[in-house]
Amino acid sequence: MGTGQAATLRIECDDKVTLVADAHGDPADPPVVLLHGGGQTRHSWRATARDLAGSGWYTLAVDLRGHGESGWSPDGRYGLDRFATDVVRIAEFLGRPPVLVGASLGGNSSLAALGHHPELALGLILVDVSPFLQPKGTGRIGAFMRSGSEGFASLEEAADAVSAYLSHRPRPRNVEGLRKNLREENGRFFWHWDPAFLRSSEDEAVQRDRLIDPARLGAAAMSLRVPTLLVRGGESDVLSVADSRRFLELVPHAEFSNVQGAHHMVAGDDNAVFDRVLGEFLERRVRSRLNLFAQAALDRGE
Repeated sequence: MGTGQAATLRIECDDKVTLVADAHGDPADPPVVLLHGGGQTRHSWRATARDLAGSGWYTLAVDLRGHGESGWSPDGRYGLDRFATDVVRIAEFLGRPPVLVGASLGGNSSLAALGHHPELALGLILVDVSPFLQPKGTGRIGAFMRSGSEGFASLEEAADAVSAYLSHRPRPRNVEGLRKNLREENGRFFWHWDPAFLRSSEDEAVQRDRLIDPARLGAAAMSLRVPTLLVRGGESDVLSVADSRRFLELVPHAEFSNVQGAHHMVAGDDNAVFDRVLGEFLERRVRSRLNLFAQAALDRGE
């Protein structure tokens, strides 16, 4: 398979939800799983997935449950346990530990999974997320997602909403690229995720399994033993510098990169810098580690 071509894969979860993923590169190469943020789809990783595949990594960009082309939870619940269990299932599907790269929701889902399964991954890259986040920033994301609950009359109208939310980015002249992030129903366009993902509930069990849980995720961070990188958007209103410091105190072996000028969606704001930071970390901390393991196995005659 060429690095520019993607194979579409389907991963069955225990509750019959099917996750859809795009795979780039040679399956024999070390695997990297790319997990997007809430309200996004696997397409947000397209450029990164291709770049990594060209550098000798087998990349899997996955639609989280309730997002993109993946299935919706039958009972409409989307707690941290569900997403973390899906991360474990993805690793099982691959049959070997991958590097987990998670933005926002994808990052904390990966962190929660590693909290229960320390040997699940070769490494962890958190993109503008940690157990500690700024309520104002997360609230702004939620408000944007809720603002489209009635759908849009056209792609142009959806593009206007995105432009207002991401005011630091130029509005695209061609709005057709938005189509992959929308579903059309009865002549209106809706964001490509289950509305139940944002639906509030007074159910006690749902509240216990909330998506933002500093105590649970902080404990998971303290248990990390794999190479870890925290990437922050320099202009992020979701992950502050102080939040980053708190995470690094819990994970002394973790590395940190602050991408100047980028906001919460770091890869989308400055993909070239993000890919350079990510690629350098993977080569220096993960591939070098794999090479040491391989050499040790040769020395043992395995």
